[in-house]
Amino acid sequence: MKHKQKRFGLIGAAGYIAPRHMKAIKETGHELLAALDKNDSVGIIDSYFPESDFFTETERYDRHLDKLRRKGKKKIDYVSICSPNYLHDAHIRLALRNQAHAICEKPIVLNPWNVDALQEIEKESGKRIYNVLQLRLHPAIKTLKEKVEKGPQDKIYDLDLTYITSRGRWYHMSWKGDIHKSGGIATNIGVHFFDMMTHVFGKVKRNDLNYTGKNTAAGYMELDKARVRWFLSLDPAHLPEEVVKTGQRTYRSITVEGEEIEFSGGFTDLHTELYRDILSGGGYGMEDARSSIEIVHHIRNAEAIGMKGEYHPLLRKNLL
Repeated sequence: MKHKQKRFGLIGAAGYIAPRHMKAIKETGHELLAALDKNDSVGIIDSYFPESDFFTETERYDRHLDKLRRKGKKKIDYVSICSPNYLHDAHIRLALRNQAHAICEKPIVLNPWNVDALQEIEKESGKRIYNVLQLRLHPAIKTLKEKVEKGPQDKIYDLDLTYITSRGRWYHMSWKGDIHKSGGIATNIGVHFFDMMTHVFGKVKRNDLNYTGKNTAAGYMELDKARVRWFLSLDPAHLPEEVVKTGQRTYRSITVEGEEIEFSGGFTDLHTELYRDILSGGGYGMEDARSSIEIVHHIRNAEAIGMKGEYHPLLRKNLL
């Protein structure tokens, strides 16, 4: 049976991640009617939805969605949100105010109490708020979760998480370099990994911050079924030598009991899989996002303890 075509809005069309949302909307057979970004370098829209309306002012975009809703025939069903982290809360509210579901990039909000407030509005509006937690759909992570669920129930796994994604000087001049707007490194580049770990290994029992700086954060975490040493960095000097030799500027590694979990590929299609899941009645909501938001909020406000207790081996090698 052919599905009914849904109508989408998009906020943050000029950003890095927006093309994955456009691709997901296109590949699932739906339509982008209106996009918003204060920057007008959005020629990528032509590759997917050249007929989409485009706005550079939030007020005019909000007005446009309202007019479509009142006309009835072209009402927006979903608004996909790819804007800077600190604007997610406001843009989710914009979507729900226009009687559309929201599909929001992570971190869905910066603080745990924002989760509570949005859940109230969600109930009032009757519309859903979905978080883009696409790592949960990665084949390697799904396999790992199944292995843990079928394994000994009293086993505590030892994990090392390493994520180094090189960024140039522009990063700290943008909103991403402002902790009040991005939430800091652990929030901006780590939140999806923290979500994945709690998704697989359970709730947080301990959350220590060993180090935090302009380009790097590292810590130790205990979950129901795991002990996790983590290291996040924007500094290319922290890349392993073998990675540098290949010319790559990003390094992802998760080891479980010393065994590498191969998940370097398969990222580009995860948004499409997530959209299929949402549109078929699934998806991850506000409560699914809560744990990772609590984790990064704690890290952002914690005092670093240095090399005490457990800590990631790269911490001594590179920083202390």
